[in-house]
Amino acid sequence: MALLPNCQEHQTLDKKNTSSAPDDRNMFGLYIPRGLTKTSEGLMPGYVMFAVTNSSSVYLVDREGRVVHEWTGRNRDPVYGEVAGAYLQDDGSIIQNSYDLDFPVFAGGGEAGRLQKISWDGDILWDFEYANQHEHHHHDMAVMPNGHVLAIAWEAKTTEESIQAGRDPEKTPKAGLWPDKIVEIKPQGLNGGEIVWEWHFWDHLIQDFDESKDNYGDPAMHPELLDINRGQPFPEPISQDSMEVLHAAGRVWRNETVDNRGSDIYHTNAINYNEELDQIAISSYFLNEIFIIDHSTSTAEAAGHSGGRWGKGGDFLYRWGNPQNYQRGDSLDQQLFHQHDVRWIEEGKPGAGNLTIFNNNVPLNDSVNFSRVIELVLPKDSKGNYLVEAGQPFGPPEPVWHYMADDTLSFWASFVSGAHRTENGNTFITEGPKARFFEVTPQGEIVWEYLNQYRGEIRKPNGSPHDIMPFTYFGFRSTLISADHPGLAGRELKPLDPQPTIFKLPPPENKQDTPE
Repeated sequence: MALLPNCQEHQTLDKKNTSSAPDDRNMFGLYIPRGLTKTSEGLMPGYVMFAVTNSSSVYLVDREGRVVHEWTGRNRDPVYGEVAGAYLQDDGSIIQNSYDLDFPVFAGGGEAGRLQKISWDGDILWDFEYANQHEHHHHDMAVMPNGHVLAIAWEAKTTEESIQAGRDPEKTPKAGLWPDKIVEIKPQGLNGGEIVWEWHFWDHLIQDFDESKDNYGDPAMHPELLDINRGQPFPEPISQDSMEVLHAAGRVWRNETVDNRGSDIYHTNAINYNEELDQIAISSYFLNEIFIIDHSTSTAEAAGHSGGRWGKGGDFLYRWGNPQNYQRGDSLDQQLFHQHDVRWIEEGKPGAGNLTIFNNNVPLNDSVNFSRVIELVLPKDSKGNYLVEAGQPFGPPEPVWHYMADDTLSFWASFVSGAHRTENGNTFITEGPKARFFEVTPQGEIVWEYLNQYRGEIRKPNGSPHDIMPFTYFGFRSTLISADHPGLAGRELKPLDPQPTIFKLPPPENKQDTPE
């Protein structure tokens, strides 16, 4: 198995904490105290924004845990509530994902299909559908300074196209592959959007499986390209009867079939834009890796290997987390494990220019994993080019900073979640499955903590309620917003009266009702 990254702090872990998981380790935070659970003197003035599970609402809470504002959208994911966090704009509106109610074909989690802009007063200013048989927006977006939106999307490739590109036929679902792409959308009117730039994983592939097919070459010699035979392991086949049973139990994604299991090979789950560099960072869950690409290219250049500010077209400028993907390491060199929420630290904040990543599922021993937030200083030359030595993986060999629980085990979110740096140098963290939002100092001290205590009442088409277990509260991502954010200027931010109704779980029938 892959070991912990070679950081000195990790070499001194207390053995008594690493033998096995505690019996009450509760990733979904069921039957624990919720609301404001910790605060401190001298906190940075601000508010926390998060979407409410099984609801169309986004709440803004103050530092005392009181809801001071609510945005109401449409068509939220009926299981998760939100697909990704909302993004506050300078005019007080938010831009967010929305769940397209009748999207075809695609499945895999985080299926949004729509993007919306909602005013401070709750008016729909923009509602754009990007979901059809060929492509589908999912998981996350980044709002650019010019108002354009960078969105992650699947695109459908047939089995024949996938095999011709060099994919191993035994690893290719009958439905083909759904590699990710990035599209830049210029909003137009209420429902329109023009695609003004795009980038595709599909244009930057390599493979050493079949020399008679496209993209043949040595992945170790071309870390700027992606080996098409890496990604999600091909799942074991199941029968149609078994698939129907899973659908009836709500244990598979809406459009999942026996033929498309494994089609979502990369599962890109986060995107972030750096205006100064004109670069984009993305995170791939199944590749256990983050990538940086050049946005200064034209769409034609983004499909090739030259051009743009950095001269490499759409090839990877940088990658980190799993050098096995380009044959420059093994499992001992893997550093990321189903990570989420890669972000540059913004100018004016301590660590500006570095990356923060929520490393979800770090293995500790044969049966226990934990989560860890990390900060990376990226290796560059004097001109800003990312450095990598011949035959070696991209650095750095270890993070410059990290946060994990003192006992290692109590901070664990195997999926969703995120983290970002604040103006005072603290780091704001979302432990997603538990919907736990907390702020830590550079020394790792928790100075503020709040657990979402709300849940909406979205119902199934037949009127029956959705199962409240285990995604009772849930939070893909939350954001600590400074009190001087332009979007809050002149707003009356008093606690709502009455406050929204707190959701109470019914008492558990037995211990098995509390997932570990």
